[in-house]
Amino acid sequence: MKGRAQRKREGSAAVEFALVGPILVLLLMGLVVYGGWFWMAQAVQTMASEGARAAVAGLDPAERERLARRFIAEQAQAGAGLDPSLAVVSVQSDIEAIRVRVAYDVGGQPLLALAGPLPKPPQVIERTAVVRIGGY
Repeated sequence: MKGRAQRKREGSAAVEFALVGPILVLLLMGLVVYGGWFWMAQAVQTMASEGARAAVAGLDPAERERLARRFIAEQAQAGAGLDPSLAVVSVQSDIEAIRVRVAYDVGGQPLLALAGPLPKPPQVIERTAVVRIGGY
């Protein structure tokens, strides 16, 4: 009798894996896709923050914008491994603050192609940084 019960359970592991396997694979794909997206979002935020900090050295709005754009382009390529041509940078400065906004298009990233049937994260990552110049 014991041998017959053992034979009935032989395929149960395969059936269980067939039920759980696809969910596990989707979960792992989601971890990779969203982990990569969050990494890129953090890199874009760092570029905006450091670009705003670099712009403080400028004496007028034109020089501040030039400094911020140059620093962001260098940081994107060297530090973050992102393509600077996909970043749209806008710099606004007045007597109180410098605002740097970076919008990065991640639509062509091969990492997002792994998403498959998963809900995809936003195609454009937008981050802003503000550095106050004077006053409190």
